[in-house]
Amino acid sequence: MCSACLMPVYPMEKMVADKLILHSNCFCCKHCNKKLSIHNYSALYGEFYCPSHYHQLFKKKGNYDEGFGHRQHKDRWLAKTEEPEPTNKGSKTL
Repeated sequence: MCSACLMPVYPMEKMVADKLILHSNCFCCKHCNKKLSIHNYSALYGEFYCPSHYHQLFKKKGNYDEGFGHRQHKDRWLAKTEEPEPTNKGSKTL
């Protein structure tokens, strides 16, 4: 059963993306209906998007890393007056 159109899927037209079974013709961007390929798509909550619309719709402006639970790169940069954090946390000094 195709997860997009809920119709039966025959072996010749079957494809699997993110563990969902689809007709190859139903594998389209939810936003623009552009046909997607298994090597060039993005998915969120069972919906498929072309990479450009995925970034346009879900990227936080200027804050891409934070949107995915990471610290922003600019927060890792140090001012010239700051000292770097020690990289050997937990190791004993002699």
